[in-house]
Amino acid sequence: MIGLRRLAAMHHQRSGSVCSVALIIGKGLCFGLLVVSFTPNQAAAADEATKLSSLSQPLSAHEGAAAPSVMEMQSVVAHRPKRADFERESASHEARHVADWVVDSGDNRKMPFVIVDKTDAKVFVFAADGRIRSAAPALLGLARGDDAPPGIGDRELASIRPEERTTPAGRFVASLGYNLRGKEILWVDYDGAVSIHPVITTNPKERRLQRLATPTPLDNRISYGCINVPAEFFEKVVRPAFTGTNGIVYVLPETKSAREVFSSYDVEEHARLQTASQPVPAQGASATVRH
Repeated sequence: MIGLRRLAAMHHQRSGSVCSVALIIGKGLCFGLLVVSFTPNQAAAADEATKLSSLSQPLSAHEGAAAPSVMEMQSVVAHRPKRADFERESASHEARHVADWVVDSGDNRKMPFVIVDKTDAKVFVFAADGRIRSAAPALLGLARGDDAPPGIGDRELASIRPEERTTPAGRFVASLGYNLRGKEILWVDYDGAVSIHPVITTNPKERRLQRLATPTPLDNRISYGCINVPAEFFEKVVRPAFTGTNGIVYVLPETKSAREVFSSYDVEEHARLQTASQPVPAQGASATVRH
């Protein structure tokens, strides 16, 4: 009996050991399966944490370098020069210089404007936005010069000597009105009795119509100071441009420079100076911009 019991005990002990080993192996397999099933989720969480961490970190110096470049480009675009649109109309360098300056600086105060080029004996009429309406030849004061004698507007025509018959240069606020004969004109300098008006043909000896028709400005100096233009040009261009509004007339100088008379500037040079004066953010600086 003792032998059988000891044998049974030994068998029970061996069975228990086998069960323990089996249990340990089972637990190991379950733990392994648990580890295998947990690892992808754990990897995804780690990957997501890495992404969030990278987003919360500041840009590197290399990445931050792009921001100043964008801001610098915006600064250049902001100071791109504005120009008058002459379309296909030929014009002197001085006329283009002044017209571009007017548009770029806004000196015309959103009003129509006229450029009178005395050297080329030509008149350009622009809309308020700087687009040309049309251009035409003009007759101008007999004498060269950019200044009118004091009080000349109050004198009789017969008392004005040939050397005093100048078309003064300068910037004038102009408006439509009438002369003493009741003819509609565009007053340029009311005190100086200077206006833009349809060509006068009362004195055939002056040949004003023929002078306007010649291709050169050599014979266009004949008036007492007023600016004569073709009648059709006045009716179809000047009058409509100034109806219901004032405007600006820029009479270009011929003995001085435009910069001296108007304090004008070259639009390209002005744009470069404006761009150069704008601070550019340092490399790696914050790209935050206040609007």
